[in-house]
Amino acid sequence: MKGYIPWVSARATQALRLQVAVKDCTAQILAWQDAGELRGPGPLFVGIGNSLAAAGAAVWTLRERGIEAWRAGAGDFPVPFPPSAHPVVGISQSGRSTETLAVLSAVPSPQRLAVVNAGGSPLSALASRSLHLGDVPDSYASTIGYTATVAALGLLADAWDGGRIDPGWASLPFVAEDLREVVAGLGADAAYADVVAAAPSVGSAECGALLLREVARLSGTPMTTRSYLHGAMESAGPGWHILLGDDREIQVARTLSESGRKVLLITTAVVAGAPNLWTVRIPSLPAGQRAVVESIVLQSLAEAAAAARGIDIEEFVFHHEDTKVAAQ
Repeated sequence: MKGYIPWVSARATQALRLQVAVKDCTAQILAWQDAGELRGPGPLFVGIGNSLAAAGAAVWTLRERGIEAWRAGAGDFPVPFPPSAHPVVGISQSGRSTETLAVLSAVPSPQRLAVVNAGGSPLSALASRSLHLGDVPDSYASTIGYTATVAALGLLADAWDGGRIDPGWASLPFVAEDLREVVAGLGADAAYADVVAAAPSVGSAECGALLLREVARLSGTPMTTRSYLHGAMESAGPGWHILLGDDREIQVARTLSESGRKVLLITTAVVAGAPNLWTVRIPSLPAGQRAVVESIVLQSLAEAAAAARGIDIEEFVFHHEDTKVAAQ
């Protein structure tokens, strides 16, 4: 990927570009399987920000299959990285994230894998195997680059250690939502957003909270539903309460809305209408595919919130010089 494209353009082409990325990544992964790779201990995924969030559903999928897997912030490890039998998958769209490069460089070469968007990147050069998204044009606040990364990691989780790629990836559905009316109901002047998800969707909660911060400058905090129930919910007040899930999340949504809190529920379930409660229904899908759909809904929410708050999506406040190494 070279440079960025406008948010609106990235969103408009997202479905088509994601379809191409899924096809290309599937071909790469099947070739690895045919070569007898992707076997043995499960992976540790490392990344920063959205790259770390993108691995949430993949970790769930692998564990659901009985394969040990973890994800961790690349900046949270001492370097050199502690010895381990597990391969390490570095995730970085640009392939230039300093923290992810530092971790991967400290891992024995055969254990280094990478998932990147930018071809010929430093991370690709460092890894023994690199899954390439295809230089997908992305917006500065990531849209298609993020969903393509979630898909690539989901395909990898399906295929790991002799697994089968779910055929649903080839026909992934899209939920195109205009959430301006929802934002009007939630109130554009909210002070914060709690973004709470069932464990398989925690990466979507992290992505959604970050988008609200980046795009709408609304303070967002992600967490799992079970963590939210253990005290954090007590501070629920004049903000947005965004819940993703089909089980305990529905009860939490009702409890909050009945107490006067404003709630958006993203779920596969049919939920009766109630004051202060807005619902977006999504298809029932495996964790990785669902994470893609949830992220697209949250992009719509962030876009509508930015418009309601009078914020230019393309305009960022802070810029940093030490988060990326120079391009090769």
